[in-house]
Amino acid sequence: MHVCQILKSKSPELISVTPDEPMVEVLRLFRDNNIGFVVVSRSPGECLGTLSERDCCNAVAEYGTEAPIMRVADIMNRSVATCSTEDFLPFVMAIMTERRTRHVLVMDGGAAVGVVSIGDVVKHRLDEALRNEQALHEYIAGTAHH
Repeated sequence: MHVCQILKSKSPELISVTPDEPMVEVLRLFRDNNIGFVVVSRSPGECLGTLSERDCCNAVAEYGTEAPIMRVADIMNRSVATCSTEDFLPFVMAIMTERRTRHVLVMDGGAAVGVVSIGDVVKHRLDEALRNEQALHEYIAGTAHH
């Protein structure tokens, strides 16, 4: 399965924040939108970095009570894991495993167009497993269509 097919099944909105935003506001955005990852940018499609829940936890561990008021630019991840819309899901899974990340930013040309999360990977793999199981049941029952 191509990444572009995964993006079609998701909300097309890529949520971003500015580098000057305080971390606490990003945490509120995470809570209000039930997400755990944002792109840091000043304009649509641009990616200066990313910020995840894990990045926020690491900031609190390192900076303590100062972390919530720190600017996103001071704690964001600048080494962003990316893939293209034409990459296949196993390639994205390998990136997640190798980079130990739960989110991979999807790029089309030089523009950020979406994100694939570990939840997306699990959903698509589960759907695939259920389809295979159904096909096997139909084959065993003799009701499979050739």
